[in-house]
Amino acid sequence: MTGRLYGVGLGPGDPELVTVKTARLIGEAEVIAYHAARHGRSIARSIALPYMKEGQIEELLLYPLTTETTDHPGGYQGALDDFYADCADRLAAHLDAGRTVVVLAEGDPLFYGSYMHLHKRLAHRYPTEVVPGVTSVSAASAVLGRPLVERDEVLTVLPGTLPAEALAERLRATDSAAVLKLGRTFAKVREALAEAGRLDDAWYVERATMGAERVAPLKDVDPGDVPYFSLALLTSPAERTFVPTTGTAPAAVAGEVTVVGLGPAGRPWLTPEAQEALAAATDLVGYGPYVDRVAPNPRQRRHRTDNRVEAERARHALDLARDGARVAVVSSGDPGVFAMASAVLEAAVDFPDVPVRVVPGLTAAQAVASRVGAPLGHDYCVLSLSDLLKPWEVVADRLAAAARADLVLALYNPASRSRTWQLAAARDVLLEHRDAATPVVVGRDVGGAHESVTVTTLGELDPARVDMRCLLIVGSSTTRVAKNGAVYTPRRYP
Repeated sequence: MTGRLYGVGLGPGDPELVTVKTARLIGEAEVIAYHAARHGRSIARSIALPYMKEGQIEELLLYPLTTETTDHPGGYQGALDDFYADCADRLAAHLDAGRTVVVLAEGDPLFYGSYMHLHKRLAHRYPTEVVPGVTSVSAASAVLGRPLVERDEVLTVLPGTLPAEALAERLRATDSAAVLKLGRTFAKVREALAEAGRLDDAWYVERATMGAERVAPLKDVDPGDVPYFSLALLTSPAERTFVPTTGTAPAAVAGEVTVVGLGPAGRPWLTPEAQEALAAATDLVGYGPYVDRVAPNPRQRRHRTDNRVEAERARHALDLARDGARVAVVSSGDPGVFAMASAVLEAAVDFPDVPVRVVPGLTAAQAVASRVGAPLGHDYCVLSLSDLLKPWEVVADRLAAAARADLVLALYNPASRSRTWQLAAARDVLLEHRDAATPVVVGRDVGGAHESVTVTTLGELDPARVDMRCLLIVGSSTTRVAKNGAVYTPRRYP
C-alpha cells in the first residue's frame, strides 16, 4: 500500500488565505516537502508553519543553481531536470513506505509553480490530489480593489522573461494582463508597456497580502527596487492547464562523500549549503553525538561511531559511496579544523573513483569570539592542546612560537578526563612570553543549552574549570577588554 501525494496551494502569502482543506492536510501529513533558494529560507514553509505539527518529517528541496552558475552539460534546463528527478526520487521513497506526502506551493500548485515538475514525475505512479490556492494575480486584484475582467474581455497572463517585442505585441492585443516574474525583468516590462501604449494604465503590486505589501502606479516605480515577488497588472488572472506526461524513472545517482560542518550548535548555526548536503544524503556517518544533532529522517540510514575511529569511519563512508550512496560525514564546527575532512581525504587516496567535497561550517573559535566581541580581530593562531596524535613537546614548541610572535591563540581540545595537566602546562609556557593580565576568553557549549562564556586573565585562569567542551581564546599584547565587557584586538598593530 503506497502513500498519497498532495500538492497544496498556500495562497499569496497571508497564512489566513490558506484554505481549510490545505490547513487540514498540512496538519495530517507525515512528510512536508518544500522548495527554497540557495539561502535556505522557504516562504512556503513560513506560510504553512502555523498549521504544521511537531514531529513531522521535513524534506527541504533546495535549488542547486542559478542561470549564471550552472556548468551542467545539459545547461540550465538539464540541471533543473536532474534536480526535479532527484527530488521526485526522494519523495517516492516516502510514498513507497506508505507515508502521506504534502508538497507546499506558494499561490496555486499548477500556476507557474515548482510543484508541477514533481507532479509530472509522480502523479502517474501514486494516488495524487492537487488542492488549489489563491494566485498572486487574484491577490493583486483584491489588493487593488479592481475587477479582473468583465463579460467578453480577454485576460492574458505573461512571464516577464519574454522578449520585449513579444511582450509589447501581446499587451496590445489583450483587454487585461498580468505580467509576472518581474525582478530583473522590470525595466524590459516597463518598456513593453510603454511601447504598447498601456503604461499609464498599469499598476505595480509587490508581495500582495504579505507584511511588506506595496502598491503603486507602475510608471512611478524605481527599477532598482523591484523583487521577484511582484507583478504588473492591467487587470488579472488566468488558468494554467497542465497535462501530466509519463516520465521515465530517474537515473541512478552516482555515489559521493560530502564532509559537512554542523557549526558549534543547532540549526541556526547551520549554513544553507550544509542544510542542502544533509537533506540530499542517503546516509549519515559520524561520531554519535554529532549524528544525533541532525534531525531524524527515516529515508536516511544513520551510522554512529565512537570518537576514536576516524580512519575506519572515513573508509566506511567511502565504501558506502562507492556502492552508490550519497554520504554526509558530519563534524561539529568546521570539518577542516581538527575534524573529519583530513581523515576522509587521506583515506580517499585509495578510492580514486569516489568524489569527495567539503562543506564548511562555523568554527568554535568564531562562535566563542562572537559572544564577547572581536578578540580575533588581528592575526591569530589555532592550536590543539591534545597530545594524543602528536607529542607534547611539539605542542609546547608551537605554543612558545605563537606566544613569541604575539599572536592571539584559539586553543582547541584544552582538557579531557584523561588529559588533565596539559592546560596548566600550556598556561605556564604562555606566561613565559605574555603578561599575566593578558585577557583570556573561556567559552563552553556556545550556542547550546548550557552555554557559558567567561572573561578572565592568563594569570587567573583556572584549568580545573575547563573541560573538553570548552574553547579558549588567549589575547595578544594589544587585546583589550572594554568597560562594557567587550573583548577586541585592534586591527592596527603598534
